[in-house]
Amino acid sequence: MTQYWLMKSEPEECSIDDALAAPDATVPWTGVRSYQARNFMRDAMKVGDGVLFYHSSCPEPGIYGVARVASGTRPDPTQFDPKSPYYDAKSKPEDPRWLLLDVQAVRKTRVLALPELRATPALADMLVLRKGNRLSITPVDAAHWHLIADKMLA
Repeated sequence: MTQYWLMKSEPEECSIDDALAAPDATVPWTGVRSYQARNFMRDAMKVGDGVLFYHSSCPEPGIYGVARVASGTRPDPTQFDPKSPYYDAKSKPEDPRWLLLDVQAVRKTRVLALPELRATPALADMLVLRKGNRLSITPVDAAHWHLIADKMLA
């Protein structure tokens, strides 16, 4: 059964355009440093699951595209690189703390900005809209996915 996710990326790190320009439009989703988001990747996300590609920490946060999960998880190499901002000195290659998976961009969409998401009553209980939610990966209900992907981003 297909599941749906919202994955946040800062556009300076990896934008929807960067993902579309990558070989096979596929990028490794590096730098996840939240245990809950890591556990979503490890325990719940499956190849073929739908992804709303969300830009954060930018002038207009919101959904910029649609993607899909393209691989299972594997260790995130940035945790072992002392030059990386995602370096984790406590993580060891024999027992990695952090994982990544590949995300394949499917298409760029019109920007569905945060104010528009908030102004849509049917999306009121979306996790990304909850106060204090800072997770980089959140599950998306099928009803929310279909409203966004089929109607708002068509």
